[in-house]
Amino acid sequence: MTDASSTGANRARLPDSPPRARDVAPPNGGFAVVEMFTSQGCSSCPPAEEVLTEIERDARTRGQPVFALGFHVDYWDDLGWPDRFADAAYTARQEAYARTFGSGRLYTPQMVVNGTVEFVGSDRRRAASAIASALTSATTTPLTLSLQDHAGGTGAGRRVVLDYETERPPARAVLNVAIVERGLESDVARGENAGRRLRQDNVVRAFASLGVEAGRGQVELEAPPDLDPRQATVVGYLQNDGDKAIVAAAAVDLSAVAG
Repeated sequence: MTDASSTGANRARLPDSPPRARDVAPPNGGFAVVEMFTSQGCSSCPPAEEVLTEIERDARTRGQPVFALGFHVDYWDDLGWPDRFADAAYTARQEAYARTFGSGRLYTPQMVVNGTVEFVGSDRRRAASAIASALTSATTTPLTLSLQDHAGGTGAGRRVVLDYETERPPARAVLNVAIVERGLESDVARGENAGRRLRQDNVVRAFASLGVEAGRGQVELEAPPDLDPRQATVVGYLQNDGDKAIVAAAAVDLSAVAG
């Protein structure tokens, strides 16, 4: 585990067939949004990313509403290896959690479940416990996503447009929408993981947050040109802007419309 404050790192700057939703448990049941803050420059992170892969794979097999997201932070980039998936916005998201948790501390790998429970991301036992607890907690805020447009091919201009619908969103609710991709590989030449080929799943490739004032609306994401839609999922989750508690989640696989 590495604490950013102890490394001295500094941030550089703060379809033919209809798409299908993830086949999960009924909407009145619990769910778990599992966010992990990680970096290719951190030697403690690959084991935690294996845990995240197992969490997502097991949830798919069991049809459980568990949604895994790997946010690559950028404060490791000046320490030997620039992570190609890192974004200052993801570091800012981790900072917001640190303020809410009252720790003021950043570290990798950090796992956060439903915006309220945090722990070291490689801790399988803590992860299993937090997810099990989340799945047994009923939700009263339904959320549905439907894919309206997904530009095919490669190159600039790839976009993903979704409609969302919810009921009884909390005041000051924020809808987070992420495109996550599985099966990515990177050869790391420098830094703590020098000489390793890292295979990473559930990597956040695009992310947007917007305020929710009405029960329905639309959101558009600009996807990276190298995104493989056959390995990609769009995850949406509704979150309190104050205490960061996540109150609803849903997902749509882009593979359903991949050509």
